[in-house]
Amino acid sequence: MAVKRFIRHLLALRSATRSHFPKSTLDAIEDAIRTVEASHHGEIRFVVETALDGNDLWRQCTPRERAIEVFSQQRVWNTELNNGILLYVLMADHAVEIVCDRGIAAREEAAIWQRICHDIEAAFSRGEFRVGAIEGIKALGKVLEQHYPGVSYANDLPNRPSIN
Repeated sequence: MAVKRFIRHLLALRSATRSHFPKSTLDAIEDAIRTVEASHHGEIRFVVETALDGNDLWRQCTPRERAIEVFSQQRVWNTELNNGILLYVLMADHAVEIVCDRGIAAREEAAIWQRICHDIEAAFSRGEFRVGAIEGIKALGKVLEQHYPGVSYANDLPNRPSIN
């Protein structure tokens, strides 16, 4: 186990995460999700975790592996058209991951998801958490609109971001 990573996660504070994502930012993220979902049949879920627990650190869980676990726990895979997307942030590792359900994953190149993650991480590194999250959601919305156009009436996943 990497000692630096363990210490970084141990010292990560939820209060710091909440200071980067205050209620006004969470409201803005929720509004952005609601707005972009109105133009397509896709679903977006936004989850932020402050740090990994001891078991995940001990088994050297990567941010990607944790994002896949959260994708399952949040039931993002359970959308009607298999077009759910998880936008996952792991604050202690300064990592952003996008996990897509099989419907949308089969229709789009992995490079687009990597670019969106990179753009969000760049905004976060400048301290622009609200801007980075909203611009990332808009970028995901554009991809979903290309592949699942039309007005969506179902809302399979909560629009409110989850902060843990």
